[in-house]
Amino acid sequence: MKYAALTALSLSLLGYAASAAGQEAKKDEFFWLGAMNKASLVINTDEGLIERSLAPGFAAGIDKVIQAGNREGGKRPSTVISFEPLLIKEAGQEITLLHAGRSSQDMHATFRAAILREDLLKLAEQLHKTSATLVDLAERHTGTIVPNYTNGVAAQPNSYGHYLLGHAAGLRRDAQRMREAYARIDRSAMGTTVLNGSSWPLNRDRMAAYLGFAATVENAYDASQISSMEHPVEVGAVVTSIALHTGHFVEDLLTQYAQPRPWILLQEGGDNTYVSSAMPQKRNPGLLNNTRSSASTAMTLAFGPALQAHNITPGMSDPKSSKANSAMVASGITALKNWERVLKALVISPERALEELNSDWTASQELADSLMRKHKLPFRVGHHFASEVVDYAKQHNIKPLDFPYEQAQRIYAEAVKGGSYPQTLPMSEAEFRANLDPVAIVEHRATAGGPQPAEMKRMIASARQDLDAQKQWIADRRHAIDAALDKLDADFRKLSAGQAG
Repeated sequence: MKYAALTALSLSLLGYAASAAGQEAKKDEFFWLGAMNKASLVINTDEGLIERSLAPGFAAGIDKVIQAGNREGGKRPSTVISFEPLLIKEAGQEITLLHAGRSSQDMHATFRAAILREDLLKLAEQLHKTSATLVDLAERHTGTIVPNYTNGVAAQPNSYGHYLLGHAAGLRRDAQRMREAYARIDRSAMGTTVLNGSSWPLNRDRMAAYLGFAATVENAYDASQISSMEHPVEVGAVVTSIALHTGHFVEDLLTQYAQPRPWILLQEGGDNTYVSSAMPQKRNPGLLNNTRSSASTAMTLAFGPALQAHNITPGMSDPKSSKANSAMVASGITALKNWERVLKALVISPERALEELNSDWTASQELADSLMRKHKLPFRVGHHFASEVVDYAKQHNIKPLDFPYEQAQRIYAEAVKGGSYPQTLPMSEAEFRANLDPVAIVEHRATAGGPQPAEMKRMIASARQDLDAQKQWIADRRHAIDAALDKLDADFRKLSAGQAG
């Protein structure tokens, strides 16, 4: 199946609409073509490339095209070749003087970067919201002790808040990747024409400033032939990472629904769960299924640009569709929104989690750690002893807190018999039982980055500081773009009125 067909199907499923209500939704190809024409007129007039006497008429023509496109049902062409006839109709052939030193290649590369830049900011906003919800929930559950799993098997006790902060750390890296991608996309290709520039002395830096770009793409060949093909692939990698993190969390949570008495569920009702049509006891986790599906959709769309960019010559348009790439980013936003809904719908039973911990031997490693830390036994000796304790307990259906100390002494003696280590168990009964207490184990962790209260407090503060920085970064980028466009509009209005620049 060709990816183009897959993209078309995905666009239909996502209900993508570039002309949705609201000014932000109208920053489509048409919007940016209008802005580029306004900026070209202002800059080239100021720099003597266009006679000043022609500027007011050209400005009026540009303005008429833009106003017509902004009306309900108005034409909003998305290519240079379809936008230019509208300009000619309103201002005559002379207005094509604006096209000196530019081509559809650099103009399209520029509006694609501008649109993808806006999409990234929307993704960053939702990523911030979901991350903030994760951190808030982590703070509320700092002292909630639950089982954590590796290889699908209960492994160790942990603070649920610590577990959540681990997921938040993954999203924190996604935010870093996004900022790095944004910095590479936030470059203007305008003025590079097809691939090697122009004999016209265009002011590329001023054009970039008017369109809200931080800088220009330095190499003219790179501008529309190389970097513009990388952009959607790099953003696809960011969306892929977000989708993977979403799926990991959901899959871990879904395993609880296979248990008869889960310690974590979704609050029933609404769109969270639904009753099976045949089996009245079942409460199917609809929200989890939908979130997993949305993450899979995001990954499907995110792989597309890389597949399209593969084995084609530089500059080809295959991976460049703004609508397809916006839909790809939108799918990542949907996955994050669903994940946030999951977080807000969780119902956690600390008592049931602790019961599960105390019904299994997830604390057994602490026996080996304690024998090594306090009594200087090699870890593997202590590990062998703890493993033998677990085997005996499971054979005789004994829970950790009920394990007979006398049996522990006997097993230890057999484990070290004939060796150079103490022949009697060096830990007291009280110490033995303390080492099997999941709550005490978590509280007494000493590793930097562990779940102990002091480290949790520090990491939550760090996470909140990073969230504040993310929020400020988004606000700064939006302000830079809005201020640049406001400056462009102000200078364009002056030119329309015949005022000198």
